[in-house]
Amino acid sequence: MTERSPLDAFKDVLSGAARSMARDAEVEVGFTADPPHLAGKAIKVPTPARTLPADQVALARGFADANALKLRYHSAKIHAASAPGEAVARAVFDAVEQARVEAIGSRQMEGVRANLNHALDLRLKSDAIRRARSADEVPLSTALALKVRERLTGQAIPKDVAAGVAMVEQWIEDKAGHDLDALALAIDDQRAFQKLTTAMLEHLQLIDADVPPDTDEPEAQDEGDEDEEQSEDGDSGQDESGDSDVNAETRAEDQGGDTEDGETEYSDEFDADSDAGADDMGEEGMMPVRPNRPMSDLPPGFDYKAYTLKHDEIVTADELCDEEELVRLRGFLDQQLVSLQGAVTKLANRLQRRLMAQQSRSWDFDQDEGMLDAARLARVIIDPTRSLTYKIERDTEFRDTVVTLLIDNSGSMRGRPISIAAISADIMARTLERCGVKTEILGFTTRAWKGGQAREEWLAAGRPPMPGRLNDLRHIVYKKADEPWRRARKNLGLMMREGLLKENIDGEALLWAHSRLIARHEERRILMVISDGAPVDDSTLSVNSGTYLERHLRQVIDWIENRSPVQLVAIGIGHDVTRYYKRAVTIMDAEQLGGTMVEQLAGLFDED
Repeated sequence: MTERSPLDAFKDVLSGAARSMARDAEVEVGFTADPPHLAGKAIKVPTPARTLPADQVALARGFADANALKLRYHSAKIHAASAPGEAVARAVFDAVEQARVEAIGSRQMEGVRANLNHALDLRLKSDAIRRARSADEVPLSTALALKVRERLTGQAIPKDVAAGVAMVEQWIEDKAGHDLDALALAIDDQRAFQKLTTAMLEHLQLIDADVPPDTDEPEAQDEGDEDEEQSEDGDSGQDESGDSDVNAETRAEDQGGDTEDGETEYSDEFDADSDAGADDMGEEGMMPVRPNRPMSDLPPGFDYKAYTLKHDEIVTADELCDEEELVRLRGFLDQQLVSLQGAVTKLANRLQRRLMAQQSRSWDFDQDEGMLDAARLARVIIDPTRSLTYKIERDTEFRDTVVTLLIDNSGSMRGRPISIAAISADIMARTLERCGVKTEILGFTTRAWKGGQAREEWLAAGRPPMPGRLNDLRHIVYKKADEPWRRARKNLGLMMREGLLKENIDGEALLWAHSRLIARHEERRILMVISDGAPVDDSTLSVNSGTYLERHLRQVIDWIENRSPVQLVAIGIGHDVTRYYKRAVTIMDAEQLGGTMVEQLAGLFDED
């Protein structure tokens, strides 16, 4: 019998606790390298290290508890019926509802309260409220959620963000203080709580009071339903769960509807034609993303869709290849590295010197106070009353940074280009790690040539017109940002594997890489795309317009460049990418890739 690892045992404990908390035997907890999320009844939490450090264990528990509470106390149907359509109001509405379900758990269980606080700390690390310098920069969704949490649980606003909340606190209290007080009275009744939340949004002038979410007749019906539910829930206030059979049935219906294509995982795909997809984005209260960016809380309505998301996959290198073959492929890559080692390493050392220079300490001397300057000790002994014998360290301008390298894994990259890309990514990751810069390496391709299972389903459905993207995506994680280079080193050999490189759908790959970056806590985020051509997928282009994929790529690039805090740069190998990206360079020889990557990255750092 194979001995189970501590990580497996921990997952079982999390699943058992989540099932108990959600009162649902079908709930499962799994680990993910992506942002934590809820997919149907599957709760995905951040993967802790094998040694199960206490802080990572607490974070995993926090996200598991938050989503289990959401399954137990939250009805998606009730939420959708009351949710406003305007982006900022919707973000506030969702955040306040998440605060409600977490407050119920916090009031009943001390351990759950501690776990939720750990998860909250992680979310706030990447929130713009920490860097807000004026009231206009404070994300209202965060500030109001924290105010609601304070009212419902009595817990103080975390010190790290208290200054940000204080910028808008008086305005909130003046306009909606009485609404915040009333929310605590309806914490166990979602329908009543959300009516009070809607009133609060009206008083804050985030929605128009003249245009309520529902018409008069349905609203009257809602009140009747509310009375009926409360009459059946008469004993629920004394029950520890605060739940009812009626709500349990409603949740069962809601969750049964959450298994449609495109609704079961956090959006790597933004489907403009799917209202359900937009709802999932709005309700995902557990995503550790910055709620006001300067981009909007919801992505733009791209004129783009996928026929189905069921067969797409996000995989790590070791899921596509066994350990022995990865080692063999890495050895093959190392053989090619020999001829390029000198040139690329020289360029990498140049980048390292430039980055380290920005991080070096500097001092202001001859100060009246500060640290005693050892070079002035003789002066102090000779004349103790003499001033200007201290020094003060200057603030370092170098910002906490994470870099994502997104590499085109399409068939046209086969041969020398993909080898150079893998080698350059390998050396860049090593160099940046030495400088304290986190690096993530991602790849994108498709699972099949000329359509896969998605195309087969489309054919079986009678070839409906304009199906959208008609192939199965394969997004590959070669190295996670927090993973040491030495542990991920062998994974890069996978790019040498025969049969891996197929077609490229760049727009969705950019959105995927961007969503991973936005979830990071670092202050500066850089996304570098390495590609050798425009997006191409024969199956998709044969049944849509010939510019379908290219138009979507342009929309995604425009959105990131103009509305996202992520800095985007592209390198085209033998293909002019300057017509897509504002910051881009085209090289005609793959041998130039290493040097170009170094120069582009150094240029971004030098701009600061």
